[in-house]
Amino acid sequence: MNHQCRQRFEAMNTLFTIGHSNHDIMTLVNLLQQHGVQVVADVRSHPFSARLSQFNRPLLEHDLDKSGLKYVFLGRELGARREEHNCYVEGQARYDLVAKTPAFAEGLRRLLKGLDEYRVVLLCAEKDPLTCHRTILVCRHLRGLGFSIQHIHEDGSLESHEALEERLLRLVKQAHPSLFASHQEQIEQAYEQQGLKIAYRQTDSKPEDEFQPTSAS
Repeated sequence: MNHQCRQRFEAMNTLFTIGHSNHDIMTLVNLLQQHGVQVVADVRSHPFSARLSQFNRPLLEHDLDKSGLKYVFLGRELGARREEHNCYVEGQARYDLVAKTPAFAEGLRRLLKGLDEYRVVLLCAEKDPLTCHRTILVCRHLRGLGFSIQHIHEDGSLESHEALEERLLRLVKQAHPSLFASHQEQIEQAYEQQGLKIAYRQTDSKPEDEFQPTSAS
């Protein structure tokens, strides 16, 4: 396999995710470069922060470009805070409804097309992928499609999506075998429970993209 073909094979077979947390921009860039990321797909609905201005879209896009990284905004398609009114039930966004929207389907299509050529990372705000829609909404609908999903943590370590799902089961206290549900059914139930816990509510005082210092474990 020549070098160009190997790069394309590796790109198609790994999708990364990361939360910008409260890093400075160079810490984020170094984490991305450590894993050979080429394209940052921003899935924040509103890529602005009063406290962490370095991650406001114009500044972030500029600094990533200076570091040789491409930026694409997918917050309209894959974001958690939706404009579609039918994605809400009693004021809370429902991930199952979001996943049925044409915009979400288009976002996945664009992402998969990008993965055919580049090493892509999904960027959101939350430090722990288990407390972020990039995992509970987006990656849920990307797993099992023939490529690896790896979550980049703040120390640069990787957590596979399979390992993350086991951690999700422990988080929602479904880690033990069930008499009535298969392991896969338990995982799906865990996604539903965590989605209801973290999904944006229209009464929330903060944007869903604002960094949360606490970490679910």
